[in-house]
Amino acid sequence: MMDIKTWNSVRLAERMRGHRVLSQFGSEGCRALAEQWEVGSAAADDLVLDADTWDRQLCWLLEGELTLALDDGAATVALPADELIGAGTMAGRLEGRWSATAARPCVLARLPVARLSPWLRKLPGLQFHFPGLTPTADDEAAGSHPVLGEVPGSDLHLSLVTRAVGSLVRRAPVLLAPETPIREAARRMSEQRISSVLIGQQDHLFGLITDRDLRSRVVAQGLDIERPVMDIATLAPMCIATSAPAFHAMLLMARHNIHHVPVMDDGKVVGMVTTSDLTEHYSTSAVYLARSIHSQESLEGLVGCAGKVRDLQRSLAAAGATAYSSGHIMTAITDAFTSRLLQLGERQYGPPPVDYCWVAAGSQARQEQTAKSDQDNCMVLDNAYDEATHGAYFASLSRFVCDGLDACGYVHCPGEMMAMTDKWRQPQRRWHEYFHRWVDEPEPMALMLTCVFFDLRAVYGRAELLEDLRREVLQRTQGNRIFLAYMVSNALGHTPPLGMFGQISTARSGEHRGTIDLKHNGIVPVVDLARVYALAGGHPAVNTHDRLESAGASREVSEQAAHDLRDALEFLSTLRIQHQMRQIDQGRAPDNFLDPDTLSSFERRRLKDAFGVVQKLQQVLSQRYTAGRF
Repeated sequence: MMDIKTWNSVRLAERMRGHRVLSQFGSEGCRALAEQWEVGSAAADDLVLDADTWDRQLCWLLEGELTLALDDGAATVALPADELIGAGTMAGRLEGRWSATAARPCVLARLPVARLSPWLRKLPGLQFHFPGLTPTADDEAAGSHPVLGEVPGSDLHLSLVTRAVGSLVRRAPVLLAPETPIREAARRMSEQRISSVLIGQQDHLFGLITDRDLRSRVVAQGLDIERPVMDIATLAPMCIATSAPAFHAMLLMARHNIHHVPVMDDGKVVGMVTTSDLTEHYSTSAVYLARSIHSQESLEGLVGCAGKVRDLQRSLAAAGATAYSSGHIMTAITDAFTSRLLQLGERQYGPPPVDYCWVAAGSQARQEQTAKSDQDNCMVLDNAYDEATHGAYFASLSRFVCDGLDACGYVHCPGEMMAMTDKWRQPQRRWHEYFHRWVDEPEPMALMLTCVFFDLRAVYGRAELLEDLRREVLQRTQGNRIFLAYMVSNALGHTPPLGMFGQISTARSGEHRGTIDLKHNGIVPVVDLARVYALAGGHPAVNTHDRLESAGASREVSEQAAHDLRDALEFLSTLRIQHQMRQIDQGRAPDNFLDPDTLSSFERRRLKDAFGVVQKLQQVLSQRYTAGRF
């Protein structure tokens, strides 16, 4: 696969200035737009642009060759490097539904239409080169200024964090009976100008097919088009509820590398949401980055993708995304890197000799990652595992993945709590022994380990291996007051930085003098409280916000206290993200040490209030579990 790392903004700007069309943006425009292209790669035969996403983005072929084809296969066109397709281009004026596929490995740059159309007001002559593009109402209202000076990759229309999935459904579902011939399904898709149809009866969903299914499962295989459509359908597809936040749909697509998700309302299918529906509202899309990650064929390609992770974090911060949604989105990208490395590793070392589950721990498990994250992971192997027979395979695979994650910016865990460490790569029976010992004999090291390994989430492989383990652990911890007392005592080692009279107390000496540690003295205490609530109540949630919500609903803590803690966590996490983004913009390594003097008086009051909430609930938990224990 070609190396995309060399395609930085400087090289892109230079290439634009020499391009027959893009040079029309002038030096100023080339510099501004060079920061906004999303560069990625495609393997041979990968779909680069389909009919539904055609008008949403401009696609520039930097290296390689594309094949442009009508959906019915009646015409094909070979496109060499430097050609433009997509939003507003001459190719977009062609009759019929066209798609572009990589004829051989390619490097491509994509630009959302929202970034392109404002320039039509500034440079009207561009209309000649982009006849299918006109300024939108938003562009007219905003004038020419949005294009210059904005944060690279930021999105002016981000609403996915609050918008319901149901609001993105554009039409009633096209539902075909399972016995419908493939030919009829293709005809309906062409008539309706849609890229997918659902298969079911009486609102019961059985499966779906897409344009890609018709190409790869019918045309490429020479399949009889009179066969029933169920023969080529994806059965029991992943679905989403109408009331779910739209960013949940984006996460689903990013994690599983899918592009069509049926939308359900009380068990009834009401429509379909696609990547194009999402990217119309959120152009700097985690879906596109995840898709690029899943298409990489080498570690070098993944390292190139990793360069965009901080840009994604920056765009989320600039758009005002909540810390809760930002954490989920950033973690979905980590999951994508992990899954792709495991796939590449299995390709290199062969199929696994026994089933396994790759498990995220710590912040990745809780889906609370930022652009600055190290690794915490482990492997749960099937009990058929035999060290003498299978040990070398899993040792090689786990090291390949952990070293690959490190190369992509997810640095090795300083405490070596990673799957490449023999102790944390064990069969399920051994993990049962670990957890039994930690719960029954909660000595200091065991308590430290529980803070990492009681926050676990399956990322890849056979998830049942982890779920069976988690169920038993929660059964052992629920109501276990002795163990919980030790957990609370350990959690109180991290306290908010408040002085005797309730004032914020900063570090008095050392490298970080005059600062507060937002992570260990702000966020970690909330995470610890939520973990105790979850273990005490036997709640399966892993995300801290979700744990607090469950704890309030089950009365492990009052609903008001749970609400206050969620608000405190959101405020502290947002401060941390903003602090790290400022450091990155200044060319500094991000950390967690914030100088309170850089905050406004209002922010300092809110910070003090957040610390006060955490301190109060730590005291309540201490009185409940540890009073008189010694």
